[in-house]
Amino acid sequence: MRFTQGIWVWRDGVRAVLPHEVVEVEEETDALTVYAQGSTPAGRGSTLNTPLLSVRFTSPLADVIHVEIVHFQGTRQIGPHFTLHEETPEVQITRTADAVAFHSGALQARVALGQPWRLEFHDADRLLTASGKRALAYVRDADNQPYVREQLDLAVDEYVYGLGERFSTLARNGQCVEMWNDDPGTASDLAYKNVPFYLTNKGYGVFVNSPGPVSFEVGTEQVDRVGFSLPGERLDYFVIYGPSPLEILDKYTALTGRPALPPPWTFGLWLTTSFLTEYDEATVTGFIQGMADRALPLSVFHFDCFWMQGFHWCDFTWDAAMFPDPAGFLQRLKARGLHLCVWINPYIAQRSALFAEGLAHGYLLKTPRGDVKQVDRWQAGMGYVDFTNPEACRWYAGHLRRLLQMGVDCFKTDFGELIPTDVAYHDGSDPLAMHNYYTYLYNKTVFDLLVEERGAGEAVLFARSATAGGQQFPVHWGGDSEATYVSMADSLRGGLSLCSSGFGFWSHDIGGFENTATPALYKRWVAFGLLSSHSRLHGSKSYRVPWNFDEEAVAVLRHFTQLKCRLMPYLFAAAVEAHTTGAPLMRAMVLEYPNDPACTHLERQYLLGPALLVAPVFSDQGPVEYYLPAGRWTDFFTGAMRDGGRWMREESLDFFRIPLWVRENSVLALGTEETRPDYDFADGVTLRCYQLADGADLLVRIPTATGDTAARFRVRRDGLTVTVRREQGNQPWRVEIAGGERVAIAADVTSVQVSL
Repeated sequence: MRFTQGIWVWRDGVRAVLPHEVVEVEEETDALTVYAQGSTPAGRGSTLNTPLLSVRFTSPLADVIHVEIVHFQGTRQIGPHFTLHEETPEVQITRTADAVAFHSGALQARVALGQPWRLEFHDADRLLTASGKRALAYVRDADNQPYVREQLDLAVDEYVYGLGERFSTLARNGQCVEMWNDDPGTASDLAYKNVPFYLTNKGYGVFVNSPGPVSFEVGTEQVDRVGFSLPGERLDYFVIYGPSPLEILDKYTALTGRPALPPPWTFGLWLTTSFLTEYDEATVTGFIQGMADRALPLSVFHFDCFWMQGFHWCDFTWDAAMFPDPAGFLQRLKARGLHLCVWINPYIAQRSALFAEGLAHGYLLKTPRGDVKQVDRWQAGMGYVDFTNPEACRWYAGHLRRLLQMGVDCFKTDFGELIPTDVAYHDGSDPLAMHNYYTYLYNKTVFDLLVEERGAGEAVLFARSATAGGQQFPVHWGGDSEATYVSMADSLRGGLSLCSSGFGFWSHDIGGFENTATPALYKRWVAFGLLSSHSRLHGSKSYRVPWNFDEEAVAVLRHFTQLKCRLMPYLFAAAVEAHTTGAPLMRAMVLEYPNDPACTHLERQYLLGPALLVAPVFSDQGPVEYYLPAGRWTDFFTGAMRDGGRWMREESLDFFRIPLWVRENSVLALGTEETRPDYDFADGVTLRCYQLADGADLLVRIPTATGDTAARFRVRRDGLTVTVRREQGNQPWRVEIAGGERVAIAADVTSVQVSL
């Protein structure tokens, strides 16, 4: 929110209290509090009729400093609050004549003493950012609504990333970003997933610790600052030191929750009924048989909304006219080796039998006067499940449990964005702050049930809405895109933004959700979709099976699905990394190359895991332009090698090609299976070595389906010799030097040398 016009003038009706100088310092064992007077200290009389702002510093993790700014301490904090995972790191407080500093790890917050207000954040060598003149403010607007605002400096060449899944340009500089979940599609500045966290290419990130309507002014109200404000009497935020972007994400997800590890079967191809299409048992069976007849590997089949009867969403009961024997039908599908997903949302239509249950037991959100809150928006007379009521959570999960026992494996947790604020929650939560946080409780309720019924290693969602902490319940997809190349690019930007906000896994509707893609667009989107974290064919009014486009689409889909299956040892190892460190599977180039200016604004390419560079093609025939950072790169398909630090342009690529380059000094683990994503990744694994540096010493882990280590290899290069030693595992394996020698190794051989 903007409070000023330019840098000198406050907007009409705005009254601001600015901290002028620290007048008192309190030191505790693990905390520092400074008190700043809202007027210039000038003797005893200046303590009268003037506000006092308290700024408290603590640390939940090493290299993370928590800043709490409070005007009136007596204002109730009724929640909801983000769940944080805090530790007790060692901290230190130092004081000199002109400053007091709070230290956590390599990060320190330094507050000026005896001079105008200034708060600086440093690492051991440099100033990271600061809150200086007219930055921190307690504000009342023209309606007397209180706010606390903070502004942190931006350097000349500093760029901001994150703030959730946003479809505008990847670098947030010059954007006003409101933390307010909406159902906007993929072509506006609104978002399904708002996350009040950003990171910059200067070694730090900032997490505003509120699920409420935080407003960010990223180089807008003042072009050399990031401003953030929140209604109320307090504002607290965390500054998170990296220094690298991936280290920032590691510490941020340690604080707010690690992404769960999805099971391997989820990385295969998903096919859905689509939304408004007609379907029944015969239609679904025909599509699945059609995939099998064409040798198209299929892992998951998803039933969208109309598995239930219209006007009855959600009653979690199969439409008997379409599916007279749902339990038997599901078992017939599972006998084909498929996993099954069904669509749900947190809204209960008035015609649903569950509405009466929810009404009788108080499980639905109420208005302040005690009526059930109802709207005719998605379903007639629908109400909203109150997930702050533990009994309502058990009730909702209990109906889903019936579906799991019938054979369903996972749920598409749709909606959860348009949550009203004129309601009263069971636990008394603030309705304004609950608007975004509602999705966290909704997805957590469903995910917890899956963990309970299926086990932690089998739980997965396909979720649309989220906020901070929602990364713990993957997978999330990008919402309602159009069947255009422009919308395909919008979707990619949104995914890279979300994956820069602590989310490890992301998907999108291959071919676009609205309208029907041309055959060329469909095939280009297939290549992008199968080289994404998760891959789903889904649409609105038409089916997305490839033979509805053309016969080449069948072959293209087969080609890239088989490729993804072969890449699974590498991809699942990267998924384990996302689960343990927060490093996303799909990485904006700046996350890996923050010091390369050419990567600052790259948003039409990405790294899939640490080693594979993917550049989707956004036109029928080309051309496609992309950037190879410094180093030696190898074309995955052709074996051609190029020096990086240069732009590439390819004039024409057939539909079986996408720019896919392997980073130097990488060992790509490739599997033997092309027909499914869930198999023994270590059995017959190929270790393909790419441009190893002399003296390289790499450890390659091949994961099990649960994320443990099935096999471990040490890869070293010494001059013209590459030595590969198996340190764990007992399966056969092979070594390839990209563009060179290939060696098959028997199961009982533990070491091999290959000449370059």
